[in-house]
Amino acid sequence: MSLGYQEARALILDHVPTLDVERVPLLDASGRVLAEDFRAPWEMPLCDNSAMDGFAVRLADCKEEKPTLRIAGYIPAGGKPSGAIPEGCAIKIMTGAPIPPGCDAVVPVEETEESDETVTLLAPLKENQHIRFRGEDVAPGDLVIPAATLLRAPEISMLASNGMVVVPVFRKPRVAILSTGDELVELGQTPLPGEVINSNAFSLAAAVRECGGEPQILGIARDNRADHLEKLAAGLKCDALITSAGVSAGDRDLVRDILAELGATQQFWKVDIKPGGPTAFSMRGEVPIFSLPGNPVSTMVTFEQFVRPALLRMMGHRNVVRPLVTAILKEEVKKKAGKINFLRVRVTVEEGRYIASTSGNQHTGILRTMLRANGLAILPRDATFIAAGTEVELQLLRDEEMMLER
Repeated sequence: MSLGYQEARALILDHVPTLDVERVPLLDASGRVLAEDFRAPWEMPLCDNSAMDGFAVRLADCKEEKPTLRIAGYIPAGGKPSGAIPEGCAIKIMTGAPIPPGCDAVVPVEETEESDETVTLLAPLKENQHIRFRGEDVAPGDLVIPAATLLRAPEISMLASNGMVVVPVFRKPRVAILSTGDELVELGQTPLPGEVINSNAFSLAAAVRECGGEPQILGIARDNRADHLEKLAAGLKCDALITSAGVSAGDRDLVRDILAELGATQQFWKVDIKPGGPTAFSMRGEVPIFSLPGNPVSTMVTFEQFVRPALLRMMGHRNVVRPLVTAILKEEVKKKAGKINFLRVRVTVEEGRYIASTSGNQHTGILRTMLRANGLAILPRDATFIAAGTEVELQLLRDEEMMLER
């Protein structure tokens, strides 16, 4: 009996290991997952400083309306005060410069009139206005970024501000990719009738890279035991192995039998989805093995549902499954009962709602529908007819396109 796809994915995530930790230069940590809690070594900011270009003053000198003060000095960003401000004076100050002792407000330059030696303040003042105080952002020892956080620009900025030169992150998995079948020819050859270019190796490698892994293409295993044995054994030396084709029940479908000979333990075979039903998952020690169907559309859909979440988990990610959104189905859809269908759809936003249109012929041999699709609508197992206008759940595959289309 085949597993439900959510059960299958949960079983995979229960088995895959989190990889070990490596330390990388700060910029190389972008897009990676922090492996250890980061606590601030010092306070931020390190001193009281100005949030504006303007004049640092004492409120005691500014009681009358529109007071005029003598300019007693200038502090640029990176400069240091020479001492306390004299009575009746203002200090010209730049953004980020330390506040002179005794000053309790900064007046923005646009709220002043400056002459050669004096400045007139044009607007009422509030105590502590436009002053950033020492330690108001971060105190020493604060847990600033917890372990398992995905490091993006804000986290990189915080780490840089705290002097982090190298960062502990979870290692990227080395992912072996093996295609199988006598009908395949390598990229660069012109296929004859009945032959197919090994495109799966490149779609899988691209997908592995997109989620942060390091793909290693092993080539093609021909439909004989010796070639399968050699190439599968090589693939098991990596952190994970993905195969395409050779997992159905034909007499040339050798992958599962050869993996068993190599000591792999099959966890499941067949999932109740379409496309991608004849998918298998095995473990050999700490190495997860994903045996995907050979049809390019099925390969990409099953990678999305099973392999991508597993690789993200191996790299320490907490959120590994794309969130579901609700969309209105634009056309009616018919399907057979018994399997969850992943319908390739083109998603747009109309009047603040997601609208999903089929991306074309849903036959698994129609690769072009994957080019048009930016989402997968999830059609229920027992449904046979979904009317136009029905709300469906879907996964957005390319969020950046939704940003453009809004």
